[in-house]
Amino acid sequence: MTSPWLLSRSRHIAAFSRSIKTAHSAAVYNNIKNQPAASTAAILQQHSSSYSTSTRRHFSMPALAQEEEDPVPSIQQVMKARAQAKIAAIDQEKPFSKVLTDNFSRQHTYLRISLTEKCNLRCTYCMPAEGVDLSPKDNIMTTPEIIRLARLFVQEGVTKIRLTGGEPTVRKDINELVDQLGQLQPLGLKTIAMTSNGIALKRKLPSLVNSGMNLLNLSLDTLDRFKFELMTRRKGFERVMETIDDALALGMNPVKVNCVVMRGTNDKEVLDFVEFTRHKKVDVRFIEYMPFGGNKWKENKLVPYQELIKNIQAIHPTFKKLVDDPNDTSKAYHVPGFAGQVGFITSMSDHFCGTCNRLRITADGNLKVCLFGNTEVSLRDMMRQGKTDEELREVIEMAVKNKKKQHAGVSNLVNMKNRPMILIGG
Repeated sequence: MTSPWLLSRSRHIAAFSRSIKTAHSAAVYNNIKNQPAASTAAILQQHSSSYSTSTRRHFSMPALAQEEEDPVPSIQQVMKARAQAKIAAIDQEKPFSKVLTDNFSRQHTYLRISLTEKCNLRCTYCMPAEGVDLSPKDNIMTTPEIIRLARLFVQEGVTKIRLTGGEPTVRKDINELVDQLGQLQPLGLKTIAMTSNGIALKRKLPSLVNSGMNLLNLSLDTLDRFKFELMTRRKGFERVMETIDDALALGMNPVKVNCVVMRGTNDKEVLDFVEFTRHKKVDVRFIEYMPFGGNKWKENKLVPYQELIKNIQAIHPTFKKLVDDPNDTSKAYHVPGFAGQVGFITSMSDHFCGTCNRLRITADGNLKVCLFGNTEVSLRDMMRQGKTDEELREVIEMAVKNKKKQHAGVSNLVNMKNRPMILIGG
């Protein structure tokens, strides 16, 4: 049974639609729809000589009907009209793709694509000291294969694509790839993001931003140069710091800084990272240490986020919670007066599986519906076998429908069998 609210809403939308069928009303509407509210009254004043009472009535909600004798609708009326137009536009959009909706009604609008398994660092939590066996070059997806999959996922409702690795900037055609992703924006792609260690990014950053990359996460686990070399087994601290400043100068606001916190390694630097946000518009995100193949995870290295918050509030009593976006993995906090903010990614102590909207494609072309799961399906092989986009959609839908409620259905993540993080893409 249709609710009275929905019937009323439908009548208002229908009335509004009728009003803009006339050429004059359509012209007025096209003028105001993208204007700030403060500008709309002036625009409507220009049209008031021929702006009919009946048309103004359709721009008004019933509660404002008594104002229709005014020669120019009020700001409140115009705001109502714009709200009605937005509702109508939303109603006209097609329902979200069933291909990317799982059995728990989670809609997957965020795709992470690993571009390479190679990396110019050897971070202790990501890769074992002896390294990992990389896939043969021919097994890594080509740029046309990546773009084909990206286009398919965007057509099904993905609005955000993040490029990961390995280290994505070691891929030789990274600029061309980002440029081609930028061409998917008319199809609905809103965000092209990258997670990088910043070492090789500095000289490529301006061209990547120019090609459409509009969000950047930089991995930085310490603000101490010596400790950086211990944790990454490589040099490059200064390059990362320069890349942060360059990204801010290019207008990437904010720049996100990912910090994996490990007890006995860098947990004493948490306050230094908070201080880092005082004058820089950065979003430092403390990530709980997670178990992956080869990183020798131990529970005593895990620092729960509640402990970090307690330590921060001991120094900054005004440290407060901010409002989180519905699908955000990070719990956002802020020290009043500081330029940046702090977040906590709590995969271990307080999972966010219920609002997960992420899918992953590994560098060798396997779809992973959960970071912690070891079930994968090769989209690369299907493409190389000549499968159609429709056949790809069927397999993707099947994989998404099999996504578990939380943590890939594994009750104890310590016992999980999975790739090393560098072969997943984060």
